[in-house]
Parts: sequence; C-alpha cells; structure tokens
Amino acid sequence: MNKNYDSNSAIDFADAISNLISNIKKDYANWTTWQEGIDRFNSSFDVKTGKKYTKIISNGSVWGFIANGDGALKGIPYKKGDVFKPAGWAAPAKWQRGNIFDSNQNYFRWTGPDYLI
Repeated sequence: MNKNYDSNSAIDFADAISNLISNIKKDYANWTTWQEGIDRFNSSFDVKTGKKYTKIISNGSVWGFIANGDGALKGIPYKKGDVFKPAGWAAPAKWQRGNIFDSNQNYFRWTGPDYLI
C-alpha cells in the first residue's frame, strides 16, 4: 500500500475524520439524486472513540474503524489513521484499507472501506 502521508502533518486526527465523513457523504450524493435519502444519510453519522480505534457508525451500522495510534492487529502492524473494514460491531477486520492522512482518498465508498484486491 502506498502511504503518501506524514504522521506529523498539519491536519489533526479530528479534522481528518471530519474530512473522511464529508467525503463519504459526497460519495453517497454521487450515487443517488434522492434528496430526502441524502439528507437522512448525512444526518446518520456517529463517531465513537475507543481505546485503540475510533468507530464510524452510519445508519446504525459500523462503517469502519480508524486506528487511534500505531499498533498491530493479529500480528500486522498499522499506523495512526489507518482505516479498517469492520469484522463486526466491536472489532476491525484484518488489513488496513487506507489512511485518513493519505492524499489518496479513493480507498472507500459510502458503503464502507473497499475490499482488498
């Protein structure tokens, strides 16, 4: 995976999460023209910060997890800001799909982080 970010970048963690959510909303708006649905989707987000991960919730489902700091998941190292698909309500799936600090923000859709190819 190409990491085009600096962990000491000017953007802070909360701003990067806000940017991610904004981009998720834009992706949904590009997918549909139904304004009532767009408004509902846009108001459905919740962010829960845990010890290791920040959980992004959309419409009552987990959209994905973001690493709060450097660490390892099932022996695989990750960096602060790495984004994971959910394995379930409480835990991320193995392998990061992108990073919120990365200049390349095409690793997700409104439905969640992309699958690995």
